[in-house]
Amino acid sequence: MQLKELKELWLSDLHRYEESMQVNMKKVFYRQFQFAGFHYMFWLRLCKYLSTKGKICFPFYAFSMLVLQHYKYKYGISISPKTGIEKGLYIGHYGGIVVNSGAKIGNNCVIMQGVTIGASNRGKKKGVPTIGDNVYMGTGCVIIGSVKIGNNVAIGANSVVTTDVPDNAVVAGMPAEIKSFNGSDGYIGFPYPIKSLKSS
Repeated sequence: MQLKELKELWLSDLHRYEESMQVNMKKVFYRQFQFAGFHYMFWLRLCKYLSTKGKICFPFYAFSMLVLQHYKYKYGISISPKTGIEKGLYIGHYGGIVVNSGAKIGNNCVIMQGVTIGASNRGKKKGVPTIGDNVYMGTGCVIIGSVKIGNNVAIGANSVVTTDVPDNAVVAGMPAEIKSFNGSDGYIGFPYPIKSLKSS
């Protein structure tokens, strides 16, 4: 990962909280103290960047991991730097969020409080979830196993998802069932444009 990529990841996340195109690196550094979800993601993105820089940056990486661990317990967010997370992640409310390190999360996703994205260790769905772009994960929902969540999906509160979900579906229930194909429109907020946003 290059420094330019790290900056864009920071900017893309902040963009979701600010709901504005007017984001820059100055705002990245002082706004992190106003949004718990962004604060956590700031350090997670930094840890991932430093982990790619070899032995010379190991002391900085180790320090950053200690800071991230502190915020893991403070905010109740357990997401590893190893997790594949694309641009523009928005954590609506912190607390009780657990994401398996092998999971993959697309662009402009929303994770609400109490969400679990976890592994299944046996059976046909052994593995971890892959989540598409513009996916809304409602309060307390659980996504387990090697399932594929399509783009523009909305997952209702307290739903349990153990099977693949097609694009634009709205699912809810235990187990989750398709309720409509109205998608996540209106739940994503201010999506980050995937073409690079220039920092100032």
